[in-house]
Amino acid sequence: MMSWVTGRGWTITAGLGLLSLFVLANLVLQPRTSSTRLDFTERRLYTLTPATRSTLRDLAEPVDVTFVYSRRVGQDYPRIRAHAARVREMLESYESLGRGQLRVREIDPLPFSEAEDEALASGIIAVTTQDADPLYFGLIGRNTVDDERIMAFLSPEREGTLEYDLTRMISRLDDPALPKVGLLSSLPGMQGDGSGSGYALLRDLNRNYDVERVPADFASLPEDLDTLMIAHAGDLNDYQTWLIDQFVLRKGRLIWIVDPATKVAGGDNFFDLSSAPRQSNLGALGQHWGVNLAEGAVADATNALPVQTLDPDGRTIVAGQPLFIAAPPLEMSRTDPIVAELQRPVNLGAPGALFNSEASPLDEHILISTGPSPSFIDATRAAGEMAPAAVIRAYNGLETPLTLAARYSGDLTTAFPNGRPALPFTGDPVTDELLRAEAASAGQHRSQSQRPATLVIIADADLMDDGFYINPASGSVIADNGTLILNALDALTGIEGLLTLRSRAESLRPMSRVDAMRTEAENEFFDEQFRLEDRLGRAQEELDALQAELAAGMAVGGELDSGLTPEERARLQVLRAEILDTRARLRQIERDFRRDIDGLEATLKAINIWGGAVLVIMFGLGLWIVRRRSAA
Repeated sequence: MMSWVTGRGWTITAGLGLLSLFVLANLVLQPRTSSTRLDFTERRLYTLTPATRSTLRDLAEPVDVTFVYSRRVGQDYPRIRAHAARVREMLESYESLGRGQLRVREIDPLPFSEAEDEALASGIIAVTTQDADPLYFGLIGRNTVDDERIMAFLSPEREGTLEYDLTRMISRLDDPALPKVGLLSSLPGMQGDGSGSGYALLRDLNRNYDVERVPADFASLPEDLDTLMIAHAGDLNDYQTWLIDQFVLRKGRLIWIVDPATKVAGGDNFFDLSSAPRQSNLGALGQHWGVNLAEGAVADATNALPVQTLDPDGRTIVAGQPLFIAAPPLEMSRTDPIVAELQRPVNLGAPGALFNSEASPLDEHILISTGPSPSFIDATRAAGEMAPAAVIRAYNGLETPLTLAARYSGDLTTAFPNGRPALPFTGDPVTDELLRAEAASAGQHRSQSQRPATLVIIADADLMDDGFYINPASGSVIADNGTLILNALDALTGIEGLLTLRSRAESLRPMSRVDAMRTEAENEFFDEQFRLEDRLGRAQEELDALQAELAAGMAVGGELDSGLTPEERARLQVLRAEILDTRARLRQIERDFRRDIDGLEATLKAINIWGGAVLVIMFGLGLWIVRRRSAA
């Protein structure tokens, strides 16, 4: 008896000791392992990129993120509910990696509550639903100096860029200083200070960035530029080309807007091309990078913008102008952060086409393309006043879409293997001395990329003109031209490493086996279904004609079927029987079409409902048999 008590006491003591050790281990290890996770998902949904981890680890000051979500309203929408769970889980991962510098909270903006007032004051969108209450689903970010950045609505369609958007927001709150952008352009609308004159895009650039103008005769580039933007520049000499080459090798961030047939180079006069060059290209750098601009302008009848024109009789009509292209979101990348969120078309005027050669060291990521059958038009004619009818006559449709804008990334080498070219001296001693002094800050010649380069190249300068995307009567924006440029700059001035984050995999996984079954069934039954539907349609038309004749006979007081011949009455009966039989066969096809999918669904339900229970019962029976044999 004493030994039993002693043994029982030892067991209790050991159990309490293990429990205490377990609690102590949790208290000690939890703070050190809270950010450690094992991601067993197929698409690494919960594995954050090194760029995100670095951003969160190096936060210089506290950042507060408020997750605004209407829980009760969101429960009625499965996709919203699933995306909200994804956002919540990602925010938890961010907070654990933020080491106390990132503070996350969630509010539920119930009607007439302080949370709703906070959401509305910050600009979170109230989405109307079938419920009496609206849906709030967004993020509010603030730093210690009261800077605020908003993600007004977290659309499930943007799940692929969620990490990019969230990390970019936190980074901008951590370092609110405006990125510095160098601007080199020959367009009159891109000159000036951007406060009261010039394009609306120039004013937007000045509000969002520290813009430093680069003069046409530049002999150096500012050292502290984050990004260089070249917008339809004039001819560049070898030394200027070398400066751009070295900037790309050193900084690796460039937006280059070129145009084979610009229509707005003349400023106020739409077709006055005297104040800026008609054409611009990538020159020697484009050849070295393996990125070429086609000589001709691009027309696209599929996405032609409607314009007012004159018909042969001199009357004003509205017709599609294939040279004015309204590229819809359908023709844009849905994964690249630069264009993924665009909801309106991007309007272009006689754009060019970009080609990436096989020998290019850069990877091409198409941002905007044409419809399926574009055409090249002579650039000189396209830059002038070319009527839609004339464009159609010159139209020679191609078999594949053309690239209008793209992002290129990769490591580069210099286009000047022999080193720095000679300065373009003028012969004037004073001017040449100033040129030497300015060029002294250019630095040493670099032969290879200091970091992977990212180049955004857009083959149209006209898209920056107000007339292409702003309604002159109301001043409202009707296309996403300006947003495209701002997004590109935002991406290039963002966090190193996020530029490679095109899109994360969505948490919604496709049912590939069901899709394969559906495709196989479609191939098997489509022809038969089409034949039966055609037969049904013809029989129905004939029946309707006979019944119309029958109705006409009854309308004048005739007896039933008195307006039909015996042959027509017999045919009427045959048609009715044929229609009933055809409909029955179509219903059978629909059932056959779903048969395998329904069978798979039933199998999965059986496994999910009974599989676990059967395994537990089998395990219990096996354990019972083993014990019986041991006892025997």
